[in-house]
Amino acid sequence: MNGISEPSGARWRATDPRTLVAHCAWMGAPLGSLALTAAAAGGRPDARAWITLGVLAAVCAGITGAGLVTWRRTRYRVTADSLELRSGLFTRRVRAIPLHRIRNVDLTAGPVQRLLGLTVLRAGTGGGGAGLKLEALSRPAAERLRAELLARAGSAGAPDPVLSVGDPRWLRYAPLTFWVFGGVFAAAGAVWRVLDGMGVKPWKIGFVRRAAEDFGNSALWLTIPLALLAITALGAAGAVVLYAENWARFRLEWADAATLRVRHGLFTTRAVSIERARLRGVALREPLLLRAGGGATVRAVAGGLGNREENRKRSVILPPAPRAEALRVCEGVFGAGRAGALLPHPRVALRRRVVRGLVWCVLPVGAALAVTGALFAPVLLGCAAAWAVAGTAAVGALARDAYRSLGHAVRGRHLVLRSGTFTRETVTLDRSAVLAWTFTDTPFSRRAGVVTATAAVAAGEEAYRVRDMAAAEAPRFAEAVTPGVLAEFLAV
Repeated sequence: MNGISEPSGARWRATDPRTLVAHCAWMGAPLGSLALTAAAAGGRPDARAWITLGVLAAVCAGITGAGLVTWRRTRYRVTADSLELRSGLFTRRVRAIPLHRIRNVDLTAGPVQRLLGLTVLRAGTGGGGAGLKLEALSRPAAERLRAELLARAGSAGAPDPVLSVGDPRWLRYAPLTFWVFGGVFAAAGAVWRVLDGMGVKPWKIGFVRRAAEDFGNSALWLTIPLALLAITALGAAGAVVLYAENWARFRLEWADAATLRVRHGLFTTRAVSIERARLRGVALREPLLLRAGGGATVRAVAGGLGNREENRKRSVILPPAPRAEALRVCEGVFGAGRAGALLPHPRVALRRRVVRGLVWCVLPVGAALAVTGALFAPVLLGCAAAWAVAGTAAVGALARDAYRSLGHAVRGRHLVLRSGTFTRETVTLDRSAVLAWTFTDTPFSRRAGVVTATAAVAAGEEAYRVRDMAAAEAPRFAEAVTPGVLAEFLAV
Protein backbone atom coordinates (compact mmCIF):
# COMPACT_ATOMS: atom_id res chain seq x y z
CA MET A 1 0.00 0.00 0.00
CA ASN A 2 3.00 2.32 0.45
CA GLY A 3 3.29 2.70 -3.29
CA ILE A 4 -0.09 4.36 -3.73
CA SER A 5 0.16 7.24 -6.11
CA GLU A 6 -1.61 10.52 -5.50
CA PRO A 7 -3.97 11.33 -8.35
CA SER A 8 -4.64 14.91 -9.21
CA GLY A 9 -6.88 16.61 -6.65
CA ALA A 10 -6.78 13.72 -4.17
CA ARG A 11 -4.91 15.49 -1.39
CA TRP A 12 -4.47 14.07 2.11
CA ARG A 13 -6.70 15.76 4.71
CA ALA A 14 -6.36 15.96 8.49
CA THR A 15 -9.06 15.35 11.05
CA ASP A 16 -10.10 18.21 13.31
CA PRO A 17 -7.55 19.03 16.08
CA ARG A 18 -10.39 19.40 18.60
CA THR A 19 -10.52 15.60 18.67
CA LEU A 20 -7.71 15.80 21.27
CA VAL A 21 -10.11 17.48 23.69
CA ALA A 22 -12.82 14.93 22.96
CA HIS A 23 -10.46 12.08 23.82
CA CYS A 24 -10.06 13.49 27.34
CA ALA A 25 -13.79 13.25 28.02
CA TRP A 26 -13.27 9.85 29.64
CA MET A 27 -11.84 11.68 32.69
CA GLY A 28 -15.34 12.91 33.59
CA ALA A 29 -16.31 9.62 35.28
CA PRO A 30 -13.23 9.18 37.52
CA LEU A 31 -13.16 12.89 38.39
CA GLY A 32 -16.86 12.73 39.30
CA SER A 33 -16.23 9.66 41.44
CA LEU A 34 -13.32 11.46 43.11
CA ALA A 35 -15.53 14.49 43.80
CA LEU A 36 -18.25 12.30 45.36
CA THR A 37 -15.67 10.58 47.53
CA ALA A 38 -14.32 13.95 48.67
CA ALA A 39 -17.87 15.17 49.42
CA ALA A 40 -18.57 12.04 51.45
CA ALA A 41 -15.39 12.74 53.42
CA GLY A 42 -16.60 16.23 54.35
CA GLY A 43 -14.66 18.09 51.65
CA ARG A 44 -11.26 16.98 52.96
CA PRO A 45 -9.73 14.48 50.50
CA ASP A 46 -7.31 12.02 52.06
CA ALA A 47 -3.91 10.93 50.77
CA ARG A 48 -5.48 8.21 48.66
CA ALA A 49 -7.60 10.78 46.82
CA TRP A 50 -4.55 12.98 46.11
CA ILE A 51 -2.64 9.98 44.79
CA THR A 52 -5.58 9.09 42.56
CA LEU A 53 -5.74 12.67 41.28
CA GLY A 54 -2.02 12.62 40.50
CA VAL A 55 -2.34 9.34 38.62
CA LEU A 56 -5.25 10.74 36.62
CA ALA A 57 -3.22 13.82 35.72
CA ALA A 58 -0.28 11.68 34.58
CA VAL A 59 -2.52 9.38 32.55
CA CYS A 60 -4.28 12.37 30.98
CA ALA A 61 -0.93 13.89 29.99
CA GLY A 62 0.21 10.60 28.47
CA ILE A 63 -3.02 10.07 26.54
CA THR A 64 -3.00 13.65 25.31
CA GLY A 65 0.58 13.30 24.09
CA ALA A 66 -0.17 10.02 22.35
CA GLY A 67 -3.33 11.54 20.86
CA LEU A 68 -1.34 14.48 19.52
CA VAL A 69 1.11 12.15 17.79
CA THR A 70 -1.74 10.04 16.42
CA TRP A 71 -3.54 13.11 15.12
CA ARG A 72 -0.38 14.43 13.44
CA ARG A 73 0.15 11.09 11.70
CA THR A 74 -3.46 10.39 10.67
CA ARG A 75 -4.66 11.57 7.27
CA TYR A 76 -7.42 10.58 4.86
CA ARG A 77 -8.29 11.24 1.23
CA VAL A 78 -10.82 10.36 -1.46
CA THR A 79 -9.24 9.20 -4.70
CA ALA A 80 -10.94 8.45 -7.98
CA ASP A 81 -11.99 4.99 -6.81
CA SER A 82 -11.40 4.61 -3.05
CA LEU A 83 -11.46 6.17 0.42
CA GLU A 84 -8.06 5.88 2.08
CA LEU A 85 -6.95 6.30 5.69
CA ARG A 86 -3.26 6.63 6.59
CA SER A 87 -2.05 6.27 10.19
CA GLY A 88 0.82 5.00 12.34
CA LEU A 89 4.09 6.37 13.71
CA PHE A 90 6.79 3.69 13.42
CA THR A 91 4.73 1.35 11.25
CA ARG A 92 2.88 3.24 8.56
CA ARG A 93 -0.52 1.79 7.69
CA VAL A 94 -2.80 2.70 4.82
CA ARG A 95 -6.33 1.27 4.67
CA ALA A 96 -8.55 1.72 1.64
CA ILE A 97 -12.07 0.71 0.65
CA PRO A 98 -13.37 0.99 -2.93
CA LEU A 99 -16.04 3.63 -3.35
CA HIS A 100 -18.34 1.22 -5.19
CA ARG A 101 -18.40 -1.04 -2.09
CA ILE A 102 -19.53 1.69 0.31
CA ARG A 103 -23.06 0.81 1.41
CA ASN A 104 -23.71 3.42 4.12
CA VAL A 105 -22.12 6.55 5.54
CA ASP A 106 -23.23 7.30 9.10
CA LEU A 107 -22.59 10.37 11.24
CA THR A 108 -22.60 10.13 15.06
CA ALA A 109 -21.86 12.80 17.65
CA GLY A 110 -21.94 12.33 21.42
CA PRO A 111 -22.61 15.15 23.89
CA VAL A 112 -18.93 16.13 24.16
CA GLN A 113 -18.44 15.99 20.41
CA ARG A 114 -21.58 18.06 19.81
CA LEU A 115 -20.30 20.63 22.31
CA LEU A 116 -17.08 20.82 20.32
CA GLY A 117 -18.83 20.79 16.95
CA LEU A 118 -17.38 17.42 15.96
CA THR A 119 -18.82 14.34 14.26
CA VAL A 120 -17.61 10.75 13.81
CA LEU A 121 -18.01 9.43 10.25
CA ARG A 122 -18.28 5.70 9.56
CA ALA A 123 -18.19 4.41 6.00
CA GLY A 124 -19.46 0.83 5.91
CA THR A 125 -19.21 -1.82 3.21
CA GLY A 126 -21.75 -4.28 4.59
CA GLY A 127 -19.36 -6.69 6.34
CA GLY A 128 -19.41 -7.19 10.11
CA GLY A 129 -16.05 -5.51 10.70
CA ALA A 130 -15.46 -3.81 7.35
CA GLY A 131 -15.35 -0.08 6.73
CA LEU A 132 -13.44 2.99 7.86
CA LYS A 133 -13.99 5.28 10.82
CA LEU A 134 -12.85 8.92 10.83
CA GLU A 135 -12.76 10.37 14.34
CA ALA A 136 -13.46 13.19 14.41
CA LEU A 137 -14.40 15.76 11.77
CA SER A 138 -16.08 19.12 12.00
CA ARG A 139 -19.78 18.93 11.23
CA PRO A 140 -19.59 20.79 7.90
CA ALA A 141 -16.58 18.72 6.79
CA ALA A 142 -18.38 15.47 7.70
CA GLU A 143 -21.50 16.50 5.78
CA ARG A 144 -19.43 17.41 2.72
CA LEU A 145 -17.46 14.16 2.90
CA ARG A 146 -20.62 12.05 3.23
CA ALA A 147 -22.17 13.75 0.20
CA GLU A 148 -18.94 13.25 -1.73
CA LEU A 149 -18.69 9.56 -0.85
CA LEU A 150 -22.30 8.79 -1.67
CA ALA A 151 -22.12 10.73 -4.94
CA ARG A 152 -18.89 9.08 -6.06
CA ALA A 153 -20.18 5.67 -4.95
CA GLY A 154 -22.97 6.08 -7.50
CA SER A 155 -25.78 6.99 -5.08
CA ALA A 156 -26.69 10.39 -6.47
CA GLY A 157 -30.05 11.16 -8.04
CA ALA A 158 -33.15 13.27 -7.82
CA PRO A 159 -34.33 13.87 -4.27
CA ASP A 160 -37.57 12.30 -3.01
CA PRO A 161 -39.94 13.84 -0.46
CA VAL A 162 -39.53 13.48 3.29
CA LEU A 163 -41.19 10.29 4.54
CA SER A 164 -41.66 11.12 8.21
CA VAL A 165 -40.80 13.82 10.75
CA GLY A 166 -40.88 13.44 14.53
CA ASP A 167 -43.90 14.69 16.47
CA PRO A 168 -43.73 15.65 20.19
CA ARG A 169 -47.07 13.86 20.67
CA TRP A 170 -45.26 10.57 20.03
CA LEU A 171 -43.79 10.86 23.53
CA ARG A 172 -46.99 9.27 24.82
CA TYR A 173 -45.79 5.96 23.37
CA ALA A 174 -42.55 6.00 25.35
CA PRO A 175 -44.06 4.48 28.55
CA LEU A 176 -45.44 1.60 26.46
CA THR A 177 -41.99 0.09 25.97
CA PHE A 178 -39.77 -2.32 27.88
CA TRP A 179 -37.86 0.51 29.56
CA VAL A 180 -40.77 1.31 31.86
CA PHE A 181 -39.63 -1.58 34.05
CA GLY A 182 -36.30 -2.74 32.66
CA GLY A 183 -34.82 0.75 32.65
CA VAL A 184 -35.40 1.23 36.39
CA PHE A 185 -33.59 -1.96 37.31
CA ALA A 186 -30.81 -1.28 34.80
CA ALA A 187 -30.25 2.20 36.28
CA ALA A 188 -30.37 0.84 39.83
CA GLY A 189 -27.79 -1.80 38.92
CA ALA A 190 -25.51 0.81 37.36
CA VAL A 191 -25.69 3.04 40.47
CA TRP A 192 -25.05 0.00 42.66
CA ARG A 193 -21.90 -0.91 40.68
CA VAL A 194 -20.59 2.68 40.79
CA LEU A 195 -21.06 2.92 44.56
CA ASP A 196 -19.54 -0.50 45.10
CA GLY A 197 -16.56 0.49 42.95
CA MET A 198 -16.09 3.56 45.15
CA GLY A 199 -16.03 1.35 48.23
CA VAL A 200 -19.47 2.49 49.39
CA LYS A 201 -21.82 -0.27 50.57
CA PRO A 202 -25.29 0.80 49.34
CA TRP A 203 -27.15 -1.24 51.95
CA LYS A 204 -25.25 0.56 54.72
CA ILE A 205 -26.33 4.05 53.67
CA GLY A 206 -28.62 5.47 56.34
CA PHE A 207 -31.77 6.27 54.37
CA VAL A 208 -31.49 3.03 52.38
CA ARG A 209 -31.29 0.96 55.56
CA ARG A 210 -34.17 2.84 57.18
CA ALA A 211 -36.33 2.48 54.04
CA ALA A 212 -35.74 -1.28 53.99
CA GLU A 213 -36.61 -1.59 57.68
CA ASP A 214 -39.77 0.48 57.30
CA PHE A 215 -40.81 -1.54 54.27
CA GLY A 216 -40.39 -4.83 56.10
CA ASN A 217 -42.30 -3.63 59.17
CA SER A 218 -45.26 -2.18 57.27
CA ALA A 219 -48.36 -3.82 55.81
CA LEU A 220 -47.02 -5.58 52.72
CA TRP A 221 -50.45 -5.75 51.09
CA LEU A 222 -50.29 -1.96 50.89
CA THR A 223 -46.59 -1.21 50.48
CA ILE A 224 -45.92 -3.71 47.68
CA PRO A 225 -48.55 -2.19 45.33
CA LEU A 226 -47.29 1.29 46.23
CA ALA A 227 -43.71 0.23 45.50
CA LEU A 228 -44.76 -1.21 42.14
CA LEU A 229 -46.64 2.00 41.37
CA ALA A 230 -43.58 4.08 42.24
CA ILE A 231 -41.35 1.90 40.05
CA THR A 232 -43.81 2.21 37.18
CA ALA A 233 -44.00 5.99 37.53
CA LEU A 234 -40.22 6.29 37.71
CA GLY A 235 -39.81 3.96 34.74
CA ALA A 236 -42.37 5.90 32.70
CA ALA A 237 -40.56 9.17 33.39
CA GLY A 238 -37.22 7.60 32.49
CA ALA A 239 -38.66 6.11 29.30
CA VAL A 240 -39.92 9.53 28.22
CA VAL A 241 -36.50 11.08 28.87
CA LEU A 242 -34.70 8.33 26.94
CA TYR A 243 -37.15 8.60 24.07
CA ALA A 244 -36.71 12.38 23.92
CA GLU A 245 -32.91 12.11 23.96
CA ASN A 246 -32.73 9.35 21.39
CA TRP A 247 -35.44 10.39 18.93
CA ALA A 248 -35.62 14.17 19.16
CA ARG A 249 -35.45 15.90 15.76
CA PHE A 250 -36.28 12.62 14.03
CA ARG A 251 -36.38 12.83 10.25
CA LEU A 252 -36.73 10.01 7.71
CA GLU A 253 -36.11 10.94 4.09
CA TRP A 254 -34.72 9.85 0.81
CA ALA A 255 -31.49 11.83 0.74
CA ASP A 256 -31.41 11.07 -2.96
CA ALA A 257 -32.98 8.55 -5.30
CA ALA A 258 -30.79 5.74 -3.99
CA THR A 259 -30.21 6.50 -0.29
CA LEU A 260 -32.60 6.34 2.65
CA ARG A 261 -31.44 8.50 5.57
CA VAL A 262 -32.54 8.52 9.21
CA ARG A 263 -31.55 11.42 11.48
CA HIS A 264 -32.33 11.68 15.20
CA GLY A 265 -30.88 12.51 18.61
CA LEU A 266 -30.83 15.36 21.10
CA PHE A 267 -27.47 15.22 22.90
CA THR A 268 -26.02 12.40 20.79
CA THR A 269 -26.96 12.94 17.16
CA ARG A 270 -27.12 10.02 14.75
CA ALA A 271 -27.49 9.86 10.99
CA VAL A 272 -27.78 6.44 9.34
CA SER A 273 -27.83 5.96 5.57
CA ILE A 274 -29.27 2.84 3.90
CA GLU A 275 -28.68 2.22 0.22
CA ARG A 276 -31.87 1.45 -1.68
CA ALA A 277 -30.12 -1.41 -3.51
CA ARG A 278 -29.47 -3.10 -0.14
CA LEU A 279 -33.06 -2.74 1.08
CA ARG A 280 -34.76 -6.14 1.20
CA GLY A 281 -37.94 -5.35 3.11
CA VAL A 282 -39.50 -3.75 6.19
CA ALA A 283 -40.65 -5.12 9.54
CA LEU A 284 -43.65 -3.61 11.35
CA ARG A 285 -43.19 -4.39 15.06
CA GLU A 286 -45.99 -4.10 17.62
CA PRO A 287 -44.99 -5.04 21.18
CA LEU A 288 -47.92 -5.94 23.42
CA LEU A 289 -48.17 -2.67 25.40
CA LEU A 290 -47.43 -0.53 22.36
CA ARG A 291 -50.05 -2.40 20.34
CA ALA A 292 -52.61 -1.82 23.08
CA GLY A 293 -51.89 1.90 22.79
CA GLY A 294 -52.27 1.90 19.00
CA GLY A 295 -48.56 2.29 18.28
CA ALA A 296 -45.87 0.48 16.30
CA THR A 297 -42.26 0.75 15.19
CA VAL A 298 -40.64 0.04 11.83
CA ARG A 299 -37.30 -1.55 10.99
CA ALA A 300 -35.61 -1.85 7.64
CA VAL A 301 -34.58 -5.29 6.46
CA ALA A 302 -31.33 -4.35 4.77
CA GLY A 303 -27.84 -5.61 4.23
CA GLY A 304 -24.69 -3.65 4.86
CA LEU A 305 -25.58 -2.50 8.39
CA GLY A 306 -22.90 -4.49 10.20
CA ASN A 307 -23.24 -7.56 12.39
CA ARG A 308 -26.53 -8.65 13.96
CA GLU A 309 -26.21 -6.40 17.02
CA GLU A 310 -25.30 -3.34 14.94
CA ASN A 311 -28.09 -4.17 12.51
CA ARG A 312 -30.71 -4.15 15.28
CA LYS A 313 -29.57 -0.71 16.42
CA ARG A 314 -29.19 0.90 13.01
CA SER A 315 -32.15 -0.65 11.20
CA VAL A 316 -34.82 1.27 13.15
CA ILE A 317 -36.34 3.76 10.73
CA LEU A 318 -39.35 4.77 12.84
CA PRO A 319 -39.50 4.98 16.66
CA PRO A 320 -42.68 4.12 18.61
CA ALA A 321 -45.34 6.12 16.76
CA PRO A 322 -49.00 5.83 15.73
CA ARG A 323 -49.70 2.65 13.77
CA ALA A 324 -51.10 4.70 10.88
CA GLU A 325 -47.78 6.54 10.63
CA ALA A 326 -45.91 3.21 10.73
CA LEU A 327 -48.01 1.86 7.85
CA ARG A 328 -47.39 5.04 5.87
CA VAL A 329 -43.62 4.69 6.41
CA CYS A 330 -43.73 1.05 5.26
CA GLU A 331 -45.54 2.16 2.12
CA GLY A 332 -43.12 5.02 1.44
CA VAL A 333 -39.98 3.00 2.07
CA PHE A 334 -40.88 -0.30 0.45
CA GLY A 335 -44.33 -0.04 -1.04
CA ALA A 336 -45.58 -2.32 1.72
CA GLY A 337 -48.56 -0.68 3.38
CA ARG A 338 -51.80 -2.48 4.12
CA ALA A 339 -51.29 -6.02 2.87
CA GLY A 340 -54.90 -7.12 3.33
CA ALA A 341 -55.98 -10.43 4.77
CA LEU A 342 -53.31 -13.09 5.29
CA LEU A 343 -53.72 -16.84 4.93
CA PRO A 344 -54.68 -18.40 8.30
CA HIS A 345 -52.84 -21.28 9.94
CA PRO A 346 -54.35 -24.64 11.00
CA ARG A 347 -56.48 -24.64 14.13
CA VAL A 348 -54.05 -27.06 15.73
CA ALA A 349 -51.59 -24.14 16.04
CA LEU A 350 -53.89 -22.65 18.70
CA ARG A 351 -53.90 -25.89 20.66
CA ARG A 352 -50.11 -26.07 20.55
CA ARG A 353 -49.82 -22.57 22.00
CA VAL A 354 -52.27 -23.33 24.80
CA VAL A 355 -50.42 -26.54 25.70
CA ARG A 356 -47.02 -24.81 25.71
CA GLY A 357 -48.31 -22.03 27.96
CA LEU A 358 -49.82 -24.49 30.43
CA VAL A 359 -46.75 -26.77 30.50
CA TRP A 360 -44.10 -24.06 30.73
CA CYS A 361 -45.84 -21.39 32.82
CA VAL A 362 -48.93 -22.51 34.72
CA LEU A 363 -47.97 -26.04 35.72
CA PRO A 364 -44.45 -25.42 37.20
CA VAL A 365 -45.51 -22.43 39.33
CA GLY A 366 -48.71 -24.12 40.46
CA ALA A 367 -46.87 -27.32 41.39
CA ALA A 368 -44.21 -25.41 43.33
CA LEU A 369 -46.86 -23.49 45.30
CA ALA A 370 -48.87 -26.65 45.98
CA VAL A 371 -45.88 -28.66 47.20
CA THR A 372 -44.60 -25.81 49.37
CA GLY A 373 -48.08 -25.29 50.81
CA ALA A 374 -48.56 -28.96 51.60
CA LEU A 375 -45.20 -29.15 53.38
CA PHE A 376 -44.87 -25.79 55.13
CA ALA A 377 -47.61 -23.18 54.68
CA PRO A 378 -51.17 -24.35 53.92
CA VAL A 379 -52.08 -20.81 52.83
CA LEU A 380 -50.06 -21.40 49.66
CA LEU A 381 -52.53 -24.11 48.60
CA GLY A 382 -55.09 -21.37 48.04
CA CYS A 383 -52.46 -19.38 46.11
CA ALA A 384 -51.82 -22.44 43.94
CA ALA A 385 -55.51 -22.76 43.13
CA ALA A 386 -55.80 -19.04 42.35
CA TRP A 387 -52.72 -19.22 40.15
CA ALA A 388 -54.13 -22.19 38.26
CA VAL A 389 -57.35 -20.33 37.49
CA ALA A 390 -55.76 -16.96 36.67
CA GLY A 391 -52.82 -18.49 34.80
CA THR A 392 -55.02 -20.71 32.66
CA ALA A 393 -57.21 -17.75 31.72
CA ALA A 394 -54.16 -15.61 30.84
CA VAL A 395 -52.58 -18.41 28.81
CA GLY A 396 -55.82 -18.91 26.90
CA ALA A 397 -56.09 -15.21 26.06
CA LEU A 398 -52.46 -14.91 24.99
CA ALA A 399 -52.62 -18.13 22.96
CA ARG A 400 -55.67 -16.91 21.07
CA ASP A 401 -53.95 -13.60 20.36
CA ALA A 402 -50.81 -15.44 19.17
CA TYR A 403 -52.92 -17.64 16.91
CA ARG A 404 -54.75 -14.66 15.42
CA SER A 405 -51.37 -13.07 14.72
CA LEU A 406 -50.22 -15.99 12.58
CA GLY A 407 -50.48 -15.40 8.85
CA HIS A 408 -48.62 -15.46 5.55
CA ALA A 409 -49.27 -14.41 1.99
CA VAL A 410 -47.75 -13.56 -1.37
CA ARG A 411 -48.61 -10.05 -2.57
CA GLY A 412 -47.14 -9.42 -5.99
CA ARG A 413 -43.37 -9.16 -5.59
CA HIS A 414 -43.66 -9.28 -1.79
CA LEU A 415 -43.70 -12.10 0.76
CA VAL A 416 -45.63 -11.15 3.92
CA LEU A 417 -45.13 -13.01 7.22
CA ARG A 418 -46.75 -12.26 10.58
CA SER A 419 -46.41 -13.86 14.02
CA GLY A 420 -45.94 -13.11 17.72
CA THR A 421 -48.04 -11.93 20.64
CA PHE A 422 -45.66 -10.24 23.09
CA THR A 423 -44.06 -8.68 20.01
CA ARG A 424 -46.21 -9.04 16.92
CA GLU A 425 -44.08 -8.60 13.83
CA THR A 426 -45.28 -8.25 10.25
CA VAL A 427 -42.36 -8.68 7.86
CA THR A 428 -42.64 -7.76 4.19
CA LEU A 429 -39.78 -9.13 2.08
CA ASP A 430 -38.83 -8.86 -1.53
CA ARG A 431 -39.40 -12.37 -2.91
CA SER A 432 -36.17 -12.16 -4.91
CA ALA A 433 -34.25 -11.70 -1.65
CA VAL A 434 -35.19 -15.18 -0.35
CA LEU A 435 -32.14 -17.37 -0.96
CA ALA A 436 -33.22 -20.69 0.55
CA TRP A 437 -35.88 -22.46 2.60
CA THR A 438 -35.58 -24.64 5.69
CA PHE A 439 -38.43 -26.81 6.98
CA THR A 440 -38.28 -27.77 10.65
CA ASP A 441 -40.48 -30.13 12.63
CA THR A 442 -40.47 -32.10 15.88
CA PRO A 443 -42.19 -35.35 16.89
CA PHE A 444 -45.05 -33.29 18.35
CA SER A 445 -45.40 -31.02 15.29
CA ARG A 446 -45.30 -34.01 12.92
CA ARG A 447 -48.12 -35.59 14.88
CA ALA A 448 -50.07 -32.32 14.63
CA GLY A 449 -49.36 -32.07 10.89
CA VAL A 450 -47.58 -28.70 11.00
CA VAL A 451 -44.11 -27.48 10.13
CA THR A 452 -42.07 -24.27 10.52
CA ALA A 453 -40.75 -22.85 7.25
CA THR A 454 -37.74 -20.52 7.46
CA ALA A 455 -36.84 -18.12 4.66
CA ALA A 456 -33.12 -17.32 4.50
CA VAL A 457 -32.38 -13.71 3.55
CA ALA A 458 -28.96 -12.04 3.37
CA ALA A 459 -30.19 -9.03 5.36
CA GLY A 460 -31.77 -8.10 8.68
CA GLU A 461 -32.11 -11.10 11.00
CA GLU A 462 -31.05 -13.35 8.09
CA ALA A 463 -33.89 -15.82 8.77
CA TYR A 464 -37.65 -15.22 8.94
CA ARG A 465 -39.98 -17.98 10.12
CA VAL A 466 -43.50 -19.00 9.13
CA ARG A 467 -44.49 -20.96 12.22
CA ASP A 468 -46.91 -23.88 12.33
CA MET A 469 -47.92 -24.03 8.68
CA ALA A 470 -49.83 -27.04 7.42
CA ALA A 471 -47.16 -29.55 6.46
CA ALA A 472 -48.78 -30.26 3.10
CA GLU A 473 -49.06 -26.55 2.27
CA ALA A 474 -45.53 -25.43 3.21
CA PRO A 475 -43.60 -26.71 0.15
CA ARG A 476 -46.18 -25.36 -2.29
CA PHE A 477 -46.13 -21.96 -0.59
CA ALA A 478 -42.32 -21.84 -0.69
CA GLU A 479 -42.40 -22.77 -4.39
CA ALA A 480 -44.91 -19.98 -5.05
CA VAL A 481 -42.59 -17.47 -3.34
CA THR A 482 -39.40 -18.63 -5.08
CA PRO A 483 -40.38 -20.49 -8.24
CA GLY A 484 -37.97 -23.24 -9.23
CA VAL A 485 -36.14 -23.52 -5.89
CA LEU A 486 -38.15 -26.56 -4.72
CA ALA A 487 -39.30 -27.86 -8.10
CA GLU A 488 -37.11 -30.97 -8.07
CA PHE A 489 -38.15 -31.87 -4.53
CA LEU A 490 -41.84 -31.41 -5.31
CA ALA A 491 -41.42 -33.61 -8.36
CA VAL A 492 -39.97 -36.36 -6.20
